[in-house]
Amino acid sequence: MRFTFTGVAQLSAVPRVAVVIDVMRAFTTAAYALAGSADRIVFADTDDAALELKARHPDWLAVRDGAPAPGFDLSNSPRQLSTQDLRGRTLVMKTTAGTAGALGVADADVVLCASFVVAQATARHLRKLAPEHVVFVITGDNGSAEEDSACAQYIAALLTADDVDPRPFTKRALHSTAARQLMEGVDKGYRGVHPDDVQLCLEVDTYAFAMTATNDIWGMTLGVEEP
Repeated sequence: MRFTFTGVAQLSAVPRVAVVIDVMRAFTTAAYALAGSADRIVFADTDDAALELKARHPDWLAVRDGAPAPGFDLSNSPRQLSTQDLRGRTLVMKTTAGTAGALGVADADVVLCASFVVAQATARHLRKLAPEHVVFVITGDNGSAEEDSACAQYIAALLTADDVDPRPFTKRALHSTAARQLMEGVDKGYRGVHPDDVQLCLEVDTYAFAMTATNDIWGMTLGVEEP
């Protein structure tokens, strides 16, 4: 199995199998939502597109980065979503990095969305698929985010070894620019970020499911890939 680590902008062709990484915070938040029995998460490419989907489906919950905004119900915070009753709900999510990265490879044969909390499950699903080539798409910081690179390399290591210590990888994520900015946001009292978010994003293998994004009647939709 060959691995490529790249940003969306650096892709020269649509990959067959893409693993889109956003540790802080979209695909950690998404995992918490799906673990909370949310039915599905539909990705939107703009705020307006998210609000248009919500207008057509008033029972959907709209999620975005940053502080709460008119029309949006939730912020992109794993702690915030972990406290909500999401059973059977559909979320429409728009984020700067994660959802944009997934939409950028929407034509791939297989799109997995991942963070540390589903790393082992993602590796297990990739082993089952046994592709010749896996493209890890680093979404943060225009393809150079340290926390996303660390997570991608951890998943790749799990595909080549039975016993991998996650601590060197999570340590890199802890000292990343994204982690520092989130913690600074907490210190400054910014809305839309919770004091627990960074720690939740650094937890490893919290959930036993992988997350697969597929194209359906609503657009690109994320759901659970059971073990």
